[in-house]
Amino acid sequence: MDGARQWRTRAARYSLLGAYCGRCDKPEFPPRPRCPRCGHETTEFAFSGRGTVYSYSVVRQGPDGFADQVPYVVALVALEEGPLLAAQLTDVEPGELRIGQPVEMVTRRLRDDGPQGTVLYSYKFRPPRGWQTAPSG
Repeated sequence: MDGARQWRTRAARYSLLGAYCGRCDKPEFPPRPRCPRCGHETTEFAFSGRGTVYSYSVVRQGPDGFADQVPYVVALVALEEGPLLAAQLTDVEPGELRIGQPVEMVTRRLRDDGPQGTVLYSYKFRPPRGWQTAPSG
């Protein structure tokens, strides 16, 4: 991600800011100036940052910039407000994950662009503090 895009999208990535269509009565993420369903102008919308794991996968061979983080988990998170979004999970072992597990948004280091590059931060999700996984069986 280049520096200009990093700066331009920081509100969405750091605070989970999206957009809301008053005509469709639906929130959107990532934010868009116009609703993709009806074309109506949207307004800024702050998501709660809470949701559940809809699906997930363990990445064991990471692409450039992520190879040093393997294995890591990428999940589809169903936000309380409705949208699904893809994000890395943190603070949880792959064997502890369950579909439907509650998660909350945190801001964490995503990757860096090498020794002279920019450190990129973004949203990730983790189980809420004190949440216990159900025993598998």
